Amino acid sequence: MNLFKTIAAAALALCLATPAMAQSDDPELIFKKTTVWRMLSPDATLATYVLDDPSVEGIACYFTVPEIGGWTGWAGFAEERSETSIACRQVGPVKITAKFEQGEQIYRQRRSLFFKKMQIVRGCDPKRNVLVYLAYTDKLIEGSPQNSTSTVPIMPWGNAPAPNCGDFLNQ
Repeated sequence: MNLFKTIAAAALALCLATPAMAQSDDPELIFKKTTVWRMLSPDATLATYVLDDPSVEGIACYFTVPEIGGWTGWAGFAEERSETSIACRQVGPVKITAKFEQGEQIYRQRRSLFFKKMQIVRGCDPKRNVLVYLAYTDKLIEGSPQNSTSTVPIMPWGNAPAPNCGDFLNQ
């Protein structure tokens, strides 16, 4: 029984030490809005974050995800909902720093203890010179069709010319 308690305590400590967004380039929390108030445990919220595209300077993506409240949500044991919304914008001169694949992942967030994750991926519409961002949730066995798309037409900024995203696609 003592061994079981030790293993359970170690597993709990590991889960608490690995937050839902364990990544070196964590997005910045803008704000949270309570959707379900709970008196004795954490509330359920909608959390809005901003993430700078790691390979495209001058692009920021704002996304909102639901966060389950209660003690299981707080401890990271609850499976989070699949809904996600995203809006990406040009916030400065665009500089694409590396070649990329269509649908390249720029961010991933764990949405359950083991199998579910939310991803943001990037693509390019070279004909229109538009970056396309897709946020979706997938699961090991069965994904979710719920998704959100945002587009960013690449425009000149000040004296900086607009690069053509098609020049940076790995083909």
